[in-house]
Amino acid sequence: MATSESVDGVVIYYDGECPVCNHWVAGLRLKTAAGALRLVDAREGGDEVRALQAAGYDLDREMVVRIGDRTLSGAEAMHGLTLMATPSGLFNRGVYHLFRSERLSRPLYPVFRGMRLALLRLLGRSRINGVQGE
Repeated sequence: MATSESVDGVVIYYDGECPVCNHWVAGLRLKTAAGALRLVDAREGGDEVRALQAAGYDLDREMVVRIGDRTLSGAEAMHGLTLMATPSGLFNRGVYHLFRSERLSRPLYPVFRGMRLALLRLLGRSRINGVQGE
């Protein structure tokens, strides 16, 4: 699935009410060649987020990343960001080892997604679409 609008740099759509998501985007260090990084809280993204949802992206089930004119989601997004991240810091090195391989990213991504949904449920927070739990 791809959207037609091109962006400069990298845009990450994430869940601003998920503590792990917040920590992850705060700790991510992209290489300068990736261009400017813009973070969009999917709960507050307005028309931009609605356009992604209209294009078929489920932001409760998959993270979405726009890199230039490409839109990546789920494991592909994690893998793509991992390859663009600097290896500096314990956090980025850990993420790199988990998601550097496309083959490993595919089965790991649903596990992390499930942990995010369980954490939201435990904290009493709704999913992005307003539904409680999975």
